Amino acid sequence: MIKKNIFTAIVTTAVVILSVIPIPEVPPLEGVPFIDKWVHFVMYGGVSLAMWMDLYFVRKERILSPEFNVSVLLFPIILGGVMEVVQEYLTTCRNGDMLDFYADAFGCFLGNLIALVAYLCLTKVKRA
Repeated sequence: MIKKNIFTAIVTTAVVILSVIPIPEVPPLEGVPFIDKWVHFVMYGGVSLAMWMDLYFVRKERILSPEFNVSVLLFPIILGGVMEVVQEYLTTCRNGDMLDFYADAFGCFLGNLIALVAYLCLTKVKRA
């Protein structure tokens, strides 16, 4: 199963590790408001994009199944929710934040939109 979802496994592992390790106290990047939310947005958008990469490049599936359509939306969002709960209750160095969860979900939706457009373009090129 991991071979068929190698990109998803790698990105998900990275997200989980980055979500639970202590982060050093550094001043926020100047000029970048809500940098923490942007990081969440990119990480969970990356999980969605990795799932699409596995579908298209690893499994070489060209027809979207209902199961994939549901999982590509739910898996990153559920992962984001679980990681916020883990940060709140199971770590001493991090805290869960509902706004982080919203950034996770928004990143997931935008990552899926970008990947869907790319998928449709790639499958259109293949048919031509």
